[in-house]
Amino acid sequence: MGTSVEISEPLLVDDSDKIKAAEEDRVPEWKEQITVRGLVVSAVLGTLFCIITHKLNLTVGIIPSLNVAAGLLGFFFVKSWTGLLAQFGFQVKPFTRQENTVIQTCVVACYGLAFSGGFGSYLVAMDERTYKLIGEDYPGNRAEDVINPSLWWMTGFLVVVSFLGLFSLVPLRKVMVMDYKLTYPSGTATAMLINSFHTKSGAELAGKQVQCLGKYLSMSLIWSCFKWFFSGIGDSCGFDNFPSLGLTLFKNTFYFDFSPTYVGCGLICPHIVNCSVLLGAIISWGFLWPLISQHAGHWYPADLGSNDFKGLYGYKVFIAIALILGDGLYNLIKIIAITLKEICNKSSKQSNLPLVKEKLADGESSEVTLEQKKRDEVFLKDRIPSWVAGSGYVALVAISTATMPIIFPPLKWYLVLCSYILAPALAFCNSYGTGLTDWSLASTYGKIGLFIIASLVGSDGGVIAGLAACGVMMSIVSTAADLMQDFKTGYLTMSSAKSMFISQLVGTAMGCVIAPLTFWLFWTAFDIGSPDGPYKAPYAVIFREMAILGIEGFSELPKHCLAMCCGFFVAALVINLLRDVTPKKVSQYIPIPMAMAVPFYIGAYFAIDMFVGTVILFIWERVNRQNSEDFAGAVASGLICGDGIWTIPSAILSIFKVNPPICMYFGPSLSS
Repeated sequence: MGTSVEISEPLLVDDSDKIKAAEEDRVPEWKEQITVRGLVVSAVLGTLFCIITHKLNLTVGIIPSLNVAAGLLGFFFVKSWTGLLAQFGFQVKPFTRQENTVIQTCVVACYGLAFSGGFGSYLVAMDERTYKLIGEDYPGNRAEDVINPSLWWMTGFLVVVSFLGLFSLVPLRKVMVMDYKLTYPSGTATAMLINSFHTKSGAELAGKQVQCLGKYLSMSLIWSCFKWFFSGIGDSCGFDNFPSLGLTLFKNTFYFDFSPTYVGCGLICPHIVNCSVLLGAIISWGFLWPLISQHAGHWYPADLGSNDFKGLYGYKVFIAIALILGDGLYNLIKIIAITLKEICNKSSKQSNLPLVKEKLADGESSEVTLEQKKRDEVFLKDRIPSWVAGSGYVALVAISTATMPIIFPPLKWYLVLCSYILAPALAFCNSYGTGLTDWSLASTYGKIGLFIIASLVGSDGGVIAGLAACGVMMSIVSTAADLMQDFKTGYLTMSSAKSMFISQLVGTAMGCVIAPLTFWLFWTAFDIGSPDGPYKAPYAVIFREMAILGIEGFSELPKHCLAMCCGFFVAALVINLLRDVTPKKVSQYIPIPMAMAVPFYIGAYFAIDMFVGTVILFIWERVNRQNSEDFAGAVASGLICGDGIWTIPSAILSIFKVNPPICMYFGPSLSS
């Protein structure tokens, strides 16, 4: 007698599953990873994110990472595209994680130029409004040092400086990603997100995240449109000036202004950043400025305007500069020290670097190691020859060295050339530091270049030369760090290094056109740089003052301002030191000086908004942590994107002189 055997699965399923799995695991060639639909989606998202970045740059200067939103929206757009075509019977190519990575890389490269291009800082600092805001009689602030924004010269400037960073570190991609195994936390998180989209369970979650993003985008867009109807003419009407905490606190800028963008930033930024911003607002607008204003007539003339640097305004700007420089200098020294230490440690342990050569215990096979080996093979397969990177960098240096003095006459060619000789070393330091800490110090390197060049050129054109040199440094070190971050993302998603590099080039080319065009929309529609308007461009004044300081020194500061600046500079160093030497359970509650500095000059209103965002996230995490981890980013991205989209029709209405019909204004009740 035989025994019966129950067969619970078809006999041939294994082979068919293997064939299907092999097809899914096939890595497309680098040319297949770059598609027309991907580039179209990248251009659309790049435009949207440039608008969002400009809006944040020109209002508060805090730019949260939008990488997750770029990956999620890229997935949504292409999936919708392919689904729609499939319904009409068209045959469509599968949407792979490699193509998703290319889109994300292209978008980040594009909107990155809206930040590093200086549209809210060093470029706007050159204009006539900023010159007049500081004061026509202010020492070192000359009428000759004015270059008003123009679409043509801004585009030309971006073209000649933005590509250099991409060629400066390409030969080191294997060293940074594979040998040193730098984590690049944002790049790794983006890769994990994209990889999860292209699994069955991950695709389901991504679909829910897209629905959530769309829901809050619609709510934000409708709310921003609704607010516009009550904003009237001028800058004192509407929900943006709602005295939600009372009229007394409103006078000191403490109010909730119902901004979806800032609430969204509060949901994305870490709790310590949001709390640091609020603490800075309380210290400055709650105590310091009211205290200093009591000494009007003694420390400074009482009859000065609200934007005169010889009065209270000078304290606001220079103390903010002191905090920013103290924080930046500390972190620069710290990251350079960490970089040198890690390089020395790695060089003494070279035998342990290649992960694919590690032996497995007991001769067991490991899927992780096989996947690691496949990643290494894909990453090294499509090489970018070193001679291409070297010759590309030299050619771009030659073009830029000849062109920059034409755009900015005070910046002589030999100063440009010296900057480009030093730039690769600084780009390496910044890229390595970003890989270790996820903190790019591009603006700090830019400020160092600003001070050095401004002091070298002197009073005859030093302001313009320093600001232009700041742009050169910021562009190179920022794009180099972004490229390495994207190489890490591509490595983990098994995307070709060549497709990553080309998508960075394409995204940068898009950014050279899209970033100036979207900025020009703001420039022509709104009163950019007005201290009483919504688009204050706070860093424009700060950067121009830094250039003047590099030339003139501290002779014209108000009384006791220099002593206060020194105190806050030292405080920034001490606070950062405490954050590093105390245990994590203590250091996680110590504020960040750079975040504290922002409201010193701008005001407290956006700190309230961001704190509301962080409170919502804190409660959400306590109620349902997994749900908050899955959807907080989507909610925040929806709020930010919806408000950003409304900027376009709002700007068009402003250009055509269509004003809101209602002015909602709040004041004290009349006494009987």
